[in-house]
Amino acid sequence: MTEKELLYVEDALGHEQYFQTQCGQTAQQIQDKELKSFAQSMQQRHSEIYNSFYNLL
Repeated sequence: MTEKELLYVEDALGHEQYFQTQCGQTAQQIQDKELKSFAQSMQQRHSEIYNSFYNLL
């Protein structure tokens, strides 16, 4: 993997970690059960994507 590709993966990891955090915080604030469940599922999805990028390393 080139240095530039490594920087892309690093950047993607940062974005996915941010999205995961934001979805988790949002889920904690939502009262509607359906929307809360959706935000939690998005948090889980971003966690999976993060792990996929991390496994490239």
